[in-house]
Amino acid sequence: MAKSPEEEHPIKAFGWAARDTSGVLSPFNFSRRATGEKDVQFKILYCGICHTDLHYLKNEWGVTRYPVVPGHEIVGVVTEVGNKVEKFKIGDKVGVGCLAGSCQKCDNCSNDLENYCPRQIMTYGQLYHDGTMTYGGYSDFMVVDEHFAVRWPENLPMEAAPLLCAGITTYSPLKYYGLDKPGLHIGVVGLGGLGHMAVKFAKAFGANVTVISTSPGKKDEALQHLGADKFLLSTNPEQIQGTMSTLDGIIDTVSAAHPLLPLLGMLKPHGKLIMTGAIAKPLEMPVFPLIMGRKLIAGSCIGGMKETQEMLDFASKHNITPDVEVVAMDYVNTALERLLKSDVKYRFVLDIGKKSNST
Repeated sequence: MAKSPEEEHPIKAFGWAARDTSGVLSPFNFSRRATGEKDVQFKILYCGICHTDLHYLKNEWGVTRYPVVPGHEIVGVVTEVGNKVEKFKIGDKVGVGCLAGSCQKCDNCSNDLENYCPRQIMTYGQLYHDGTMTYGGYSDFMVVDEHFAVRWPENLPMEAAPLLCAGITTYSPLKYYGLDKPGLHIGVVGLGGLGHMAVKFAKAFGANVTVISTSPGKKDEALQHLGADKFLLSTNPEQIQGTMSTLDGIIDTVSAAHPLLPLLGMLKPHGKLIMTGAIAKPLEMPVFPLIMGRKLIAGSCIGGMKETQEMLDFASKHNITPDVEVVAMDYVNTALERLLKSDVKYRFVLDIGKKSNST
């Protein structure tokens, strides 16, 4: 006899959800599935706030299903494991990023590229294999297939949760496109949540890093705090001219429309411009600069599970963490308002068990 929905989803969970396009979050009681034989259940301790959450909460991409519990930078402690789980035991620190599932059968999945599986299941706002909605990390508990969980290194603070999105989003293209070699000259466009992580990883790989920004006020931050080697103001024609044909690769983290032709000019022959910011408008780009320099414009989206674990281990070894502001769960709406105004350096992280009036 088939189990009832109550039997399939007996775990009572509490989170914060948006019910409509206002994007305003409020307390939400819901159920998670029982821990299956290959599942881990864990108590969520920290969850990062990503700009993607804002887009999704307000249905700016036209795919949101309400109510939605966001959050895909999730770190916690395992409280239960299925009888066929091999990677984790109760008490282990665990992380879950953007993926909650995939087909695990296609060529992409077979090559550890679950992030490009055509049947990938995101951590929130999508239907799971059993037909129920996935709910994210703005909540107290989660159940996930062990394949889509990663070991959290002991020496990494758990509030470094944005590594699971901002970290892998910048680490993966540096690795895949061969921009991880010592001595390369790498440009990073934008100095926000993604950009500051790109600088940290590129420096750890041994690169000479140039931060490219429209904000002159970020110069000291880039050079003195993050350790970049050069700061370029993209509104200064003289600085742009002085950087022509000097960069081996550029990681562009900006999601707002901006000119790409000057960036192509900064690349050496065979240079690579990698887009990680989701620009909504179609790109307009002359082909001639690409042909004459054999230059490449490409994209990259998070990373597979194997690479995400590799990224965490690399971050652990090199003491790489995002710069974060930790806030209480009930501060979430204010945090989202501030994020919309870019009033954060560089990422908010929710302390799930903390209330703003607690001492």
